[in-house]
Amino acid sequence: MEDELGTCPFCAGREDRTPPETLRIGDPWQVRVVPNLYPALERQEVVVHVPDHRRSLAELTDDELARVAEAWAHRAVAARAEGFPYVHALVNEGRAAGSSLPHTHSQLVWLREPPPVAAAERDCSQLLEGGAVLERDGVVLLCPPASWTPYQMLVAPAQPEADAFASARLATALALAAEGVRRLRSLEPEAAVNVWLHDVAWWHLEVAPRLSVFAGLELGAGIFVNTLDPDEAARRLRRA
Repeated sequence: MEDELGTCPFCAGREDRTPPETLRIGDPWQVRVVPNLYPALERQEVVVHVPDHRRSLAELTDDELARVAEAWAHRAVAARAEGFPYVHALVNEGRAAGSSLPHTHSQLVWLREPPPVAAAERDCSQLLEGGAVLERDGVVLLCPPASWTPYQMLVAPAQPEADAFASARLATALALAAEGVRRLRSLEPEAAVNVWLHDVAWWHLEVAPRLSVFAGLELGAGIFVNTLDPDEAARRLRRA
């Protein structure tokens, strides 16, 4: 941990170790957005959630998460102005989830069109079916019935709503996703987690714990074997 703290490029005071920022919230800064040093696609940015060294969404307050939502919204406006109508927002926590730096952060991938998985979600009428865990200010956290991994969660407005980045509920959704990760970690302390936003006709966040190993059936056939019933997962998360 000492080496990690000594070398982390995202901590306050080490701004010279990242590319020049595209957005700063607060003075001194509380959220920074910088270009990704190693982009896999045309445009990618990193949102550094807090200036001090914390490792998870689960460690952030609601106010801090609201600033993250504000940063996402600002950069989505910039992306659209530059001809990238779709922004894929994601969080990777833990090496099994693809994270290379532990300081809590998210990524914004600017895309010319919706990615295939999001584009396929044309019918969201069954979005809120499943075991509810929490509801707050018109936003629901639940375990969807077609979960493909134990404790998979979904966070969405209780009523259909388009354009996540323009929504006043995005901050609440991030807060509920963080609460879901907190509860998950009380049950599975070492769980790596992926979180992503689908900005579709009924926008939503998905929280996918990396508790399963995907083999030939899952990867080759798209048939996922979940060893934990989603209703039981919801019950455990409600109690956590």
